[in-house]
Amino acid sequence: MAQRKAAAARGKAMVAEGGDTQVEPAPRDRRRERGEASIQRIIDATIDLIAEEGLASVTMQRIAEHVGSSNALVVFHFRSKENLFRAVLQYLSDQYDELWATLVRAPGLSPVERLMGAVECAQRFARQHPKWVSVFVVFSSDRKSMQIYNEIGLPSDLSYNAEARDLLIEIKHSGGYTDVDPDTLAESLNYLVHGAWIWDHLNPPAGNSDVLRKTMLMLLHQSFPRHFELMR
Repeated sequence: MAQRKAAAARGKAMVAEGGDTQVEPAPRDRRRERGEASIQRIIDATIDLIAEEGLASVTMQRIAEHVGSSNALVVFHFRSKENLFRAVLQYLSDQYDELWATLVRAPGLSPVERLMGAVECAQRFARQHPKWVSVFVVFSSDRKSMQIYNEIGLPSDLSYNAEARDLLIEIKHSGGYTDVDPDTLAESLNYLVHGAWIWDHLNPPAGNSDVLRKTMLMLLHQSFPRHFELMR
């Protein structure tokens, strides 16, 4: 009983000098942390294998060898290769969405700044994580994995495209542009991103390239010359 009372007392808020309330931090769940770290290592290893060799040669055993663990551990965490592939694609989709939220949805940005953030998002993601882009390309082009991509990746792609279209509409109206087709322009920008990602997957650039950014700005400048400057 005394031990239970002592534990309860430690879990309650402590009142410090001056009346401030201090709450003891929750104890770290080291087992959970180890499990999450193990899952992330498996996901990272799967990304590497898919980017380098495609989907056909990826097996649970090869992933385990790549991680340096047992096949049983990979099966324990994901149960099946399809579940693992879903986890990989969800992880990559979450990473892109996080970058998009930072660059496009930050408070206080104008429509032009948000659209420039979308341009930056596509280029920065590809520059910093070429393997991630390769995995996106593989999932969206392989017939067997396309269903997984359509369930996890495609809804986000459509959402980004709709968000960009709304920004284009706002710039069109506020800037008094009468001859701009926001739907076609949004789709064109989307084609550029996915086309560039596929080409870079097939023919990786030797260094950082600004072709995608420059081309997107050419389109935007042609449509909204008073709002977007060409990249030098």
